[in-house]
Amino acid sequence: MVSAAQRKYILFLLFMVSVFNYVDRTILSILQIPIKKELGLTDAQLGMLTGLAFAIFYAVLGVPIGRLADYWQRRRLVAGALTVWTGFTALTGIAASFASLLGFRIGVAVGEAGSIPASHSIISDLYPPDRRATAIAIFGLSLPVGILLGYSSAGWLVTNIGWREAFFVIGLAGLIVVPFMWFAKEPKRGTFDPVEVAKAPAPSTAEALKILWSKRAYRWLVLAGGFHAWAWYSVNSWNAMFYVRVHQVPLPTVSYYLALVNGIGSAIGIYAGARLADYFGTRDVRGRPRVIAISQLIMVPIAIVQYLVPSHVVSMVLGAITMTMMLVYYGPIVAVAHQMMPANIRGFTSGVLTLVVSLIGLGLGPLVTGFLSDKFTAAYGVQGLGYAISVTVCASLVSAFMFWRSSVHLPNEVLNKEPVKEAELPKEPVV
Repeated sequence: MVSAAQRKYILFLLFMVSVFNYVDRTILSILQIPIKKELGLTDAQLGMLTGLAFAIFYAVLGVPIGRLADYWQRRRLVAGALTVWTGFTALTGIAASFASLLGFRIGVAVGEAGSIPASHSIISDLYPPDRRATAIAIFGLSLPVGILLGYSSAGWLVTNIGWREAFFVIGLAGLIVVPFMWFAKEPKRGTFDPVEVAKAPAPSTAEALKILWSKRAYRWLVLAGGFHAWAWYSVNSWNAMFYVRVHQVPLPTVSYYLALVNGIGSAIGIYAGARLADYFGTRDVRGRPRVIAISQLIMVPIAIVQYLVPSHVVSMVLGAITMTMMLVYYGPIVAVAHQMMPANIRGFTSGVLTLVVSLIGLGLGPLVTGFLSDKFTAAYGVQGLGYAISVTVCASLVSAFMFWRSSVHLPNEVLNKEPVKEAELPKEPVV
């Protein structure tokens, strides 16, 4: 039995692992400016490094590693993954060409692929369905914290010691958490599932895929996540370049602005989105995906104005609103997916979700935006990057429609029977 104190401790460790995930991923979006200058890279190549090349390995390997998380000790899988990606982040500091940069980023992707599915599976066995979106959101606060630390530390490090040394310092720092994660307690699988579901043996991969495909709400959910991630990853990858190139804001200023916007704004969006989703979702199961859809319909027009308005001050204010609204989806999407699936395939469920979201969002978003930027810049000058990002964020309109469609099918596809009750489940808030 996992005690209340252990529950919080494990969630904190997963949070810290994920912080380093986003720190390691974020620093490239800041450091790409001096890297581009030193190595002579194009926008399309930068889009490849921050997008498709990373996403293919991160997404594809997430499925088999997610499947492994349904059988093996998840805490040690997370610890091993952290060791791999932080090591490759440090090695990025010795890159001398686009090819070597690409190889090291692939190594980071291979390591990070092992973290998210196993972490989601652990959290779903720590907290019941009515508290799960909030718990996942608390874990998800690692995203704004990691981005805040990534932007602020990368901006300071590149100014004071250089971009290569920045990769060394940030990469090696993540190794501190590895032993704590390795020896953490493993929660019992299926704690909050119906008895017959919790005791059922894990299905084969083919059977697990059949279960996932049978859920129409899940199919719409993962596609919706992919299209929204297309917009989010593009914005996150190109914001620094946009303000430096289009508005001539100094890089250190941009670095600290993005640190605050992503740290504070994203944190508000993630936590508020999860609380709203759990509030409306406990009254109507369709509430969780509908909270996401409504937030995206509000966000898109604000984002378009952000990238077209001539004033950098107005743009930055709107950017804070955009980033807050963009991260509303983080907790609810995983909570809804796991609410439909038994514990013995939840790692696999998150792996498939990560596959689709990463290939569509991380893989294509930054890359296509880079190609559009090259074309629009040739035709319209420096404002071409703003036009490219404005086109990209419209993918969230498609996503809003898909999240709403998922909500329509959801009532018939959740695990309907009463879950197992854990007698010692603490009643205090997860925070």
